[in-house]
Amino acid sequence: MNSTHVINIAGMAVQVTRKRMKSIRLKVIPLGEVHVSVPYGVSDEEICRLIESRKDWITAQKRAFESSPQAEAERATKEEQAAWRKVVKACVPPLIKAWEPILQVQVQQLTYRNMKSRWGSCQPSTGKICINTRLALYPPECLEYVVVHEMCHLLVANHGPEFKKLLTKIMPDWKSRANKLRA
Repeated sequence: MNSTHVINIAGMAVQVTRKRMKSIRLKVIPLGEVHVSVPYGVSDEEICRLIESRKDWITAQKRAFESSPQAEAERATKEEQAAWRKVVKACVPPLIKAWEPILQVQVQQLTYRNMKSRWGSCQPSTGKICINTRLALYPPECLEYVVVHEMCHLLVANHGPEFKKLLTKIMPDWKSRANKLRA
């Protein structure tokens, strides 16, 4: 069973999760929190040494997040979130209308949600697509990429070679668009 606790390392609160895994995973999440997942046998002392050795990287990650759209989204008011929804709701239907004949698919239902860990989702069996309202914070080509990506799932349910081949055929620059969402 997983166990989670917080330890203070060099003035930093670090969330430590012990679970069944083979290697250590260190990440800084958008609000600047430091999370580390470790195998059961790793001691707090080993974790402290790791954090100390990666302090410069952690600081750089925190600085990058402070000015990112992800951090902006975490600090947003309800009014700002409503404004994003309005923008995305206005932009997505024309994109779907433009891409449906190209992909020869039909979106049956469209929803919008403010999601923290996904840009979109698709239920191929029902033709339902959900788009993240936070995409309003990114360049328009990113929103188009996510819409097309989810529409491609109406044809290919997984992210295997066939899916990537389809995406590359219809949107050759999809990788650069996807990278903008990761920056």
